[in-house]
Amino acid sequence: MTTSTHTTRRKVFGGIGLAAAAAASGTVAPVQAQAARKTFVLVHGAWHGAWCWRRVADMLEAKGHKVFVPTLTGLGDKSHLLDAKTNLTTHITDVVNLIKWEDLKDVVLVGHSYAGYVISGVAEQMQSSIASIVFLDAFVPEDGDSLAAGASQPVKDALAAAKGKGELTLKPVPASVFRVNEKDRAWVDAKCTPQPIATMEEGVKVTGARDKIAKKSYIRAKGYPSVPFDAAQAKYKTNAAWKSYEMTAGHDAMVDQPKELTDILIEVA
Repeated sequence: MTTSTHTTRRKVFGGIGLAAAAAASGTVAPVQAQAARKTFVLVHGAWHGAWCWRRVADMLEAKGHKVFVPTLTGLGDKSHLLDAKTNLTTHITDVVNLIKWEDLKDVVLVGHSYAGYVISGVAEQMQSSIASIVFLDAFVPEDGDSLAAGASQPVKDALAAAKGKGELTLKPVPASVFRVNEKDRAWVDAKCTPQPIATMEEGVKVTGARDKIAKKSYIRAKGYPSVPFDAAQAKYKTNAAWKSYEMTAGHDAMVDQPKELTDILIEVA
């Protein structure tokens, strides 16, 4: 993974070579290989960073796809950029600028958890560049919604306590709470960093751009109990314009079941 002050990118070059080799051997036509190649932008949730997508990104790249995994400002490898101005708009701009500067088209835009707010905001500005939008155990906000307003009561209580102390961030939720598999919990806890509170309190602007994207999908990780995510799944499961999927993974499905998630992402691309 290559890191810069602007974006963390994961590009597939080996995939091109694999496709070319397959074409030369006669197992697949060059045109078919090119047509099957997709561009994924994978956006992490609160407290996380690009690191959480590594397994899925590697699998997508191995299958010949192009993958970009930005770390949102103030988190993960960009935790040194955190300041009082880091809010939801900052995170939306992180992804918007990635799409703009890399000239990405027909993007499969995937948002995990809190990133449902981020990708909904991105859709407002970059709808024409997005071919498929995917909400992975994520919030699907309406206009003006904020994470603070839609979060579980424990998160609301933690936010109130942090603000009462004058803190700018909220400490990470333990991996065990998100039902991350036991083998990876220590790794996830070591990688997570505090979330800027302003990103949780700012409302998102949603005017319908998200609904105009041709492909829309909701993936529910049922191993993690969540009333908001169950409600979102139920809503979009009955909506013919959406595809709905269930996984048995905990909330960090990209960590728990990367192969299963990769297969779903390719299907909805």
